[in-house]
Amino acid sequence: MTLDLILIAMALSAVSGLPGLFMARGSAWAQRIAVILICAASLAGLSGAFLGLLVPGIAAGSAFPWPLAGPPSLGTEGGLVGIDGLSSFFLVPVFLVGCLGSIYGLGYWPQAHRPASARRLQLFWGLLVAGMALLLVAKHALTFILGWEVMALSSFFLIAVEDRESESRKAGFIYLIATHIGSLSIFAMFALWKWTTGSFALGPISAGVAGMGALSALFFLALMGFGLKAGIMPLHFWLPGAHANAPSHVSAMLSGVVLKMGVYALVRFVFLMPEAPPSWCGAVLGLGMIGGLLGVVFAIAQHDLKRLLAYHSIENIGIIMMGLGLAMLGRSAHRADWLVLGLAGCLLHVWNHGLFKSLLFLGAGSAIRGARKRRIDLMGGLAKSMPWTAALFLAGAVAICGLPPLNGFVSELLVYLGLFRTVGLPGEPVSAAVVAAPVLAMIGALALACFVKVYGIAFLGSSRRPDSGPLSGGVRESPASMLAPMSVLALCCALIGCVPALVGPLLDAAIGSVVAIGYVVGGAAGAVNTAAVSPATLGELPRIADLAPLRPIGLVSGILLVTIVCLAAFQWLRSRRVRRVPTWDCGYAAPGPRMQYTASSFARTITAMFAWALRPRESVPRIEGAFPAPSRLESHVDDAVLDGLILPAARGTARLFGWFRRFQRGLAQQYILYILVILVLLLCTLIPFGDLIPRIFSR
Repeated sequence: MTLDLILIAMALSAVSGLPGLFMARGSAWAQRIAVILICAASLAGLSGAFLGLLVPGIAAGSAFPWPLAGPPSLGTEGGLVGIDGLSSFFLVPVFLVGCLGSIYGLGYWPQAHRPASARRLQLFWGLLVAGMALLLVAKHALTFILGWEVMALSSFFLIAVEDRESESRKAGFIYLIATHIGSLSIFAMFALWKWTTGSFALGPISAGVAGMGALSALFFLALMGFGLKAGIMPLHFWLPGAHANAPSHVSAMLSGVVLKMGVYALVRFVFLMPEAPPSWCGAVLGLGMIGGLLGVVFAIAQHDLKRLLAYHSIENIGIIMMGLGLAMLGRSAHRADWLVLGLAGCLLHVWNHGLFKSLLFLGAGSAIRGARKRRIDLMGGLAKSMPWTAALFLAGAVAICGLPPLNGFVSELLVYLGLFRTVGLPGEPVSAAVVAAPVLAMIGALALACFVKVYGIAFLGSSRRPDSGPLSGGVRESPASMLAPMSVLALCCALIGCVPALVGPLLDAAIGSVVAIGYVVGGAAGAVNTAAVSPATLGELPRIADLAPLRPIGLVSGILLVTIVCLAAFQWLRSRRVRRVPTWDCGYAAPGPRMQYTASSFARTITAMFAWALRPRESVPRIEGAFPAPSRLESHVDDAVLDGLILPAARGTARLFGWFRRFQRGLAQQYILYILVILVLLLCTLIPFGDLIPRIFSR
């Protein structure tokens, strides 16, 4: 029944956009029908996912045979699709954000105002949800690749839905190139998988079946293919542009859910292989530290609100990779506590990031809709006109900074606890884990500085536009259809932060499923083989509640949340009785919006500290003479990989191959000459030069 619910949800999602194609282009009911179908699909999908996590018999694995499975010789006797605890865990954000994002689109992207693009968006939104669900229940390479490609192509059409905008087209095509590079790596991985295991089924590789060379090649191809989708630095080059130029609820889906499909695939395939050597663990930990630290550094230097949030996605994927690296290290070192804490931090941060990053992107869309600008420097004072958006965005900002009492604190704490347990032990990978703890602390501090900048510049202070002040009517609060999904996400962040014990059993089910992957062949429970998983993990795994003080954390977070709410309510009531007067102006009688800090000036000190990585470009004004001309200070930070490496290399290659254009002039006589030259060369290959040359020299 669990798998049936998921398949029903997939079918409803896939067809949700079809009715709109047969209705009037500006019909509001076309969009409402799509939303109703998506919500029904999400209800069925979430029911199936939570059943898969809460019912032990289902979480152990169930298979669904399919006529397309083929003969048993192809390794499909267990069916092409199935569900376990790991799949169920990742299905939850797919259907939750899929439902909330579609409701958000009613106010943010109404079909009455955008008749052409709204129909395409609804069609590919449903296909995206269905593709991700199929990918997560895939038990065979065929269904995995099918779900992966549906997800990849649907994401492309959603990113480029505003195809009249050059930036959207550019971001879409960069994403399309990146995702096809990843797909080629995945195809190569499955080809090597078939050669190694003799089957396309996603079953464990038994110890001794493959040598270390083949396993290392599989790991590298998986890291390349899935890392591109996850946005692991330096494979992130497609991500900032795609997330910045897509509609905001599409950005929420891309960042909060689509990136996690790469994480899911990497977790599953790493644990399908035998124990990871220390070099693999160190590589994943190192990539996590680099991505987390540089992601937040690049975020601080951004002026575009959505581009800033996109770089924070790279940062949080780095934190997830740090948890996965710790789990791999625990599996290799036969330390069950490292394994459990690492996987718990990794998986819970998948949920948490999906919640607070979706909330932040939806909040950014609401702010951009009101201010009609994406540049942070041109915003300001939005909290006066959009108090609900400001409050909900603040909740997401607190969560992403890893501060109590919200959910980001809990998942990062689990990673901290696991990293602290490696202190004092010998070995290079263990040393890397010890270094990861202060790096994680630095990431949190820089994230806090970044969101102080964002919230202070965009929401506080005075408006920087004369037509957008609270009295001009230029900025209005978003409708309820946009605020309601944001409120649900904020409540989920508060619930996990204040009652983390609720997710403990769900995490235990998902972790048990990950560990059992190597002992279940083809999805059939009880079909145990000798896959080389650590013997220490065969016994009873420690529960999350035994390794982390979830209940005391929840109690402290709950008290803190109640205190904050009470103080906010008291301040609001008190402010209604206070007479408003101008603040002390240091003797200057005419303060204006231009005297406020900008995003560039606020972040200038931190940007200068990391100039070796950011390489900022600044246009400094020249003030000369008694009456200097007006001038501006501008700064810009390019992406180190895309703008610093890939695009210059592409332009150089284009110039190099441009030399060959002289041979393509459209002249028939030239083409005849080319054919003649090729024929002469082919005839020359028939001459026995090997016998002819010795004869000449013998005379």
